[in-house]
Amino acid sequence: MKFSYVNPTQIFFGQGQIQAISSAIPADAKVLMIYGGGSIKSNGIYQQVSDALASHEWMEFSGVEANPTKETLDKAVALVKQHGIDFILAVGGGSVIDGSKYVAASAHYDGDGWDILTGAHQVTSATPLAAILTLPATGSESNSGAVITKAETHDKLAFLSPFVQPKFAVLDPDVMKSLPEKQLLNGVVDAWVHVCEQYLTFVHDAMVQDGYAEALLRNLKELGANFDNRDNDAWRANLMWTANQALNGLIGSGVPHDWATHMLGHELTAQWGVDHARSLAIIQPSLLRNQIETKRAKLEQMGRNVFNLPQSDDLALKTIDAIEAFYHSLHVPTKLTEYGDDKQAAIDKVISQLEKHGMTNLGEHQAISIAHSRDILNLAIA
Repeated sequence: MKFSYVNPTQIFFGQGQIQAISSAIPADAKVLMIYGGGSIKSNGIYQQVSDALASHEWMEFSGVEANPTKETLDKAVALVKQHGIDFILAVGGGSVIDGSKYVAASAHYDGDGWDILTGAHQVTSATPLAAILTLPATGSESNSGAVITKAETHDKLAFLSPFVQPKFAVLDPDVMKSLPEKQLLNGVVDAWVHVCEQYLTFVHDAMVQDGYAEALLRNLKELGANFDNRDNDAWRANLMWTANQALNGLIGSGVPHDWATHMLGHELTAQWGVDHARSLAIIQPSLLRNQIETKRAKLEQMGRNVFNLPQSDDLALKTIDAIEAFYHSLHVPTKLTEYGDDKQAAIDKVISQLEKHGMTNLGEHQAISIAHSRDILNLAIA
């Protein structure tokens, strides 16, 4: 292990913490609140934020999509520049927070913000931002990553920058009370795959990272098993904190990562609008079966330590089956059905996008070639 780890995002966790923003945001800051479709106005969150910002100068921007698009976010960038906004407050789930990161970075750039996603522009500064999390899933509230879609071309790309790391994040489990069942299920699945991408690689000596990853997976497994009891303060708080810990950088420090499931899943979302978490559930079991030999040791470790399976010659395969059964227990499908009626054309479309985006060698060994991706898609598409 060799790594440098810091997470500068201050966390305000617990019921009633939204009011903390009144003192956490500088008193002289001109604030832009960014949110999504408006559900925060019907569940009381908007009013709580408004009350907490009573002594601040602020304005708002709404309409950020579930998969935030450059086209929508560029309108917010224009607002930031036009009105001299010097603090952004994202109120929403991972999509709103990711979108706000794009706005924060693009507001300090005179060119096309998409240059940040393609790597043509390296972020060197950004408008400070913070987050009030309304949907636990992505961990975006305390990391430096964002995924943005360009609707015009069906491109979905990611960027990382320490300059868009939220200054603070409010995690109040009460905001989950009004969430639809599907969004909560997506949150469990999203967090699960985030842990797996940093855990299901190859055997190493990082005992803390592996042990903590397994603890998070057991948490999510238990939360999934008790999904019918989700209207419970402890259930909500544990999902919110587990999802945060899944992608705040800690369990990934000094260990190999995969992320191939995400790269393939992003293309399903970009092409057919599949929910992000569900795209991951569609790809992951097929990818693991394709890569079973390179991941066998860690799959067996996961089988023993997460699913409590006995040692056997086919333990790795049984672990993959258990992962798939976990998704099915949550009524989350593991096959793509949204593509229409031409499976080969759908596969070709995804492969073309992977090649366009340079995603030709994926996985912890960079050994998942385009041919492997085609085989995985053949398994994953119904």
